[in-house]
Amino acid sequence: MIYCGIDWAERHHDVALVDDTGELLAKRRITDDAAGYQLLMDLLAEYGDTEEAPIPIAIETSRGLLVAVLRTGKRQVFAINPMAAARYRDRHSVSRKKSDPGDALVLANILRTDMHAHRPLPQDSDLARAVAVLARAQQDATWNRQQNSNQLRSLLREYYPSALDAFATWQNGLCRPEARELLRLAPTPSQAARLSRTQIQAALKRAGRKRGIEAEAERIREVFRAEWAHQPQLVEDALGKQMLALLLQLEAACTAADDLAKAVEEAFPQHPDAEVILSFPGLGVQLGARVLAEIGDDRSRFADARGLKAYAGASPITRASGKKSSIIRRRVKNDRLNHAGYLWAFAAPNGSPGAKAHYRRRRDVHGDWHAAALRNLFNRMLGQLYRCLQEQSLFVELVAFPAPALEAEKAA
Repeated sequence: MIYCGIDWAERHHDVALVDDTGELLAKRRITDDAAGYQLLMDLLAEYGDTEEAPIPIAIETSRGLLVAVLRTGKRQVFAINPMAAARYRDRHSVSRKKSDPGDALVLANILRTDMHAHRPLPQDSDLARAVAVLARAQQDATWNRQQNSNQLRSLLREYYPSALDAFATWQNGLCRPEARELLRLAPTPSQAARLSRTQIQAALKRAGRKRGIEAEAERIREVFRAEWAHQPQLVEDALGKQMLALLLQLEAACTAADDLAKAVEEAFPQHPDAEVILSFPGLGVQLGARVLAEIGDDRSRFADARGLKAYAGASPITRASGKKSSIIRRRVKNDRLNHAGYLWAFAAPNGSPGAKAHYRRRRDVHGDWHAAALRNLFNRMLGQLYRCLQEQSLFVELVAFPAPALEAEKAA
């Protein structure tokens, strides 16, 4: 067999081809454009690459146009962890020398010696990969929105506590359009204290509020006109300008999160696995899309449910040496899937009596902390999801949590 390794960079990529004995057959440097990609495909074809028997390729990334070109057809593309590649480099040289062509050769030799120990990129459908792009972007936008909200809240605590008190009763607080509209109207507490009922009502209407406008405007006006400590006027005005700059960032983050959420709502239900995923308690459109984004729809990606649980970080690991043995949580995992699993397990007991009983048993009988109990519940439900996706069957409460088990848990 022939094995290919590619050391990628921003402007160019180094390619190395080796055979079964480790002999270097060819090396090239290609540009990061269509001409360079065509040169790579011609080089692979020169050494026996065909549609039915493509040459496997190792590269240190799973994203980008180069990877998209390589994944056409049946070719196996292996995304090698850069840390693992650095360890392999020490097998070939102890002087710690490094070069791009040398790294390409190391990657090719990784496949030659240990291809069985590495996992190729899954053959997900185009729709699943599109959902993954949107779900991950929406997740990033949500995290960015929360970060901007925390920054704005920290700044308001320094000079504008009346705004935080006025918005404390609203769900999502500073991220609500009413809060952003009022802050834009009155960026300092001195300006807020001078607002009339009519101005506050108009701001609430511009933000889209439909009900309870008069009562809410009166409450906000009283909060703004209460007795509060103030910064010196010049300092207060400067902090107001800083707040408006942060407010622009928060508005952009809120708009991005909302737009991407709508895009996910349009794309995710079109996937064949959406019905199965949405049948599970605790999984809605957004959270279900995040789960699908990370596990994909390639049924051969995980050999069994244990592999999926390890990938998600739901199953623990055992560390044993001599007379010492300990069971600890898994640190190396898919962080996005693990985060989605925490939210899933947090919401599942509200819609599933079996999930709620399982959580209570882990807390009351086994003595788990809250996070450990949720992780154990996520581990169990992830195994159920794996089986349902393999069989294309919906979640059934009595099958997932049999009645005898429920009664035993209630008795315990």
